[in-house]
Amino acid sequence: MADEDLELDHDLGQATIVYDDPHEDIVEKTVPNEGIAYFQEHWIVKAEEDEQGNDVVRRIPRRRVHYVERSVEEFEEEVRTIRHQVQSVADTLRSRLLGGSDEGSDVHHIDVTDADVDDDV
Repeated sequence: MADEDLELDHDLGQATIVYDDPHEDIVEKTVPNEGIAYFQEHWIVKAEEDEQGNDVVRRIPRRRVHYVERSVEEFEEEVRTIRHQVQSVADTLRSRLLGGSDEGSDVHHIDVTDADVDDDV
């Protein structure tokens, strides 16, 4: 498959992270949305690529971040993505704590559904 076949048909937006850097005071960095993630109390930001083409990432502790601003096509889709991430983490924790299978356990599933968004907010 050619690289151009992998190109996305639409812009995924950008994210701007503002954080305290011990060497530069406050830093504001803008990257494509796919170049930033939050994991284990850290924001992970793609900084550059090395000579071999590997991504170099910077892990920024949550306590140093002032804010992260993202542009997204649809806010509802962003919320749905976050909900799926939370459900995935909950499933992983349940699997680790209960030994993998729900069969025979007292696990109660809670269905998380889309809520109506108040237009006045």
